[in-house]
Amino acid sequence: MADAMPRTSVEPLSTVRPPGTIQLRDFRPPDIPRVSEIVAEALREHYEPSLYTSLSQSWPGGFLVAVDGSGTPQGFLLGVAQVPREARVLMFAVDAAHRTSGIGTLLMNTFLERCRERGLDRVTLEVRVGNATAIRFYTRFGYSVTDLLRGYYSDGENGYQMARPV
Repeated sequence: MADAMPRTSVEPLSTVRPPGTIQLRDFRPPDIPRVSEIVAEALREHYEPSLYTSLSQSWPGGFLVAVDGSGTPQGFLLGVAQVPREARVLMFAVDAAHRTSGIGTLLMNTFLERCRERGLDRVTLEVRVGNATAIRFYTRFGYSVTDLLRGYYSDGENGYQMARPV
């Protein structure tokens, strides 16, 4: 399954726009409780709160938070750039009540733009094999499956690694 990534450019999607009250900003430590709630519901994972702060320090611009008019996080994308010329989406989720509103598209487009600005060549991520909705979303952004990760998630579910050129 591991094929070399073609050196082509994939244009950002410009589909649904999120409600006018949604704004993107960089992560802030007070976001941790709400981000943790979104992670538990959407990703079915639980992490130590200090992990979010620690990961945000390596590339602050890689941790985007979508907030509503009251400043409450409704979605986020946590990306890191730990491998030369490559970014990795570690966590990406939108609150269930706000899915299909364009927040995920806004987060992904903004993250990919930040990857381009940083001069990165490739983005990778992992997704549960049973999450057909997320796989379709990532495929629309030019990601393709590069590997099967057996027992990758804490509950034993397999994952796919997906990648795309920046």
